[in-house]
Amino acid sequence: MARQIVVAGVGMVPFAKPGAGPDYSVMGPEAVRAAMADAGLDYSDIGQAYAGYVYGDSCSGQRVLYAVGMSGVPIVNVNNNCSTGSTALYLARQAVEHGIVDCALAVGFEQMRPGALGDVFTDRPSPFDAFNRETDAIVGHGEVPLALRFFGGAGLAHMRQYGTKLSTFAKIRAKASRHAVNNPLALFRKEVTEEEVLGSQVIWEGVMTRLMACPPTCGAAAAIVCTEEFARRKGIGQPIRIRAQAMTTDTPSTFEDGDMRKVVGYDMSAAAAREVYEAAGIAPSDIDVVELHDCFVQNELITYEALGLCAEGEAEPFVVDGRNTYGGDVVTNPSGGLLSKGHPLGATGLAQCTELVQQLRGRAGARQVDGARLALQHNLGLGGACVVTLYGN
Repeated sequence: MARQIVVAGVGMVPFAKPGAGPDYSVMGPEAVRAAMADAGLDYSDIGQAYAGYVYGDSCSGQRVLYAVGMSGVPIVNVNNNCSTGSTALYLARQAVEHGIVDCALAVGFEQMRPGALGDVFTDRPSPFDAFNRETDAIVGHGEVPLALRFFGGAGLAHMRQYGTKLSTFAKIRAKASRHAVNNPLALFRKEVTEEEVLGSQVIWEGVMTRLMACPPTCGAAAAIVCTEEFARRKGIGQPIRIRAQAMTTDTPSTFEDGDMRKVVGYDMSAAAAREVYEAAGIAPSDIDVVELHDCFVQNELITYEALGLCAEGEAEPFVVDGRNTYGGDVVTNPSGGLLSKGHPLGATGLAQCTELVQQLRGRAGARQVDGARLALQHNLGLGGACVVTLYGN
């Protein structure tokens, strides 16, 4: 990177079920104020702001940030599906890295409705038309809701190729719940067993149960990035470095290889991870803690392989042997992940950032990963975009 960039402050609000919490116009400013307080900065210190959300009218970012301050700085509204929050962070980091400003803000928020995700603008072509056609050709099951069919199909591909058991996916959900018990900001903090996951409502026979999917959620999170020199000048305590960051989009393999794992972003994830490892001069085995995009347990499992946390085809023993949790090779989703924390689309990437910054500061409480020095974030949006970020002390 041209200039060393650090995360100066982070903040988020507890996530809530749709209709159970405040509006985005309240959640968003609360998260921004928390990040500013964490950094010890004022809104006047911010040179640019990037506001991420998926479901909202134009200039919702201004609505959120005007409640914090009206300094006249550029505010850019960002929508990149489920990777929206990390895309806002990516843009803020770029602005600081290239000397446009010394300090930038990324905020993500979402006020969601209950139920499965679907198209909002049905009077025009959907950005998912090609994804739907490929999914129809590979797995069918048009009666299953859109996102469940995508990611369930990816899990089914792994099951068919490697003999992966449904119980292995259930183990991932049970692990997430054990981690979430110690996260006061998680929506679901009740521990569930593998047997309870398998016994929950069947969504797709032999492929997915309800507890294997993350819930629609409302929430907000924010991060402030700046140069190391700015952080020193402002007396910011415990800034966390962004060691490397990469953003990728789909390549022809998404639709040409007949593999549902690639349809849901496996190749995007693998490419972004490789770019980050090469830029930082590290190997996946150097990573201590990971927050990855577990919108479904199936995506968590295939992402282990995409990020190189284990070899291709080795995700099942990686899970069964407990190499994905405390005492194993690497702690994945200590926050409880999207499965337990919830998934307010625009906020998710910045909530992941918040968790990893606190882990590297040693402030994660009962979920603290001992000796955490390198942390990896993976945020995926179908349609598509993937952002992978490496943080370090």
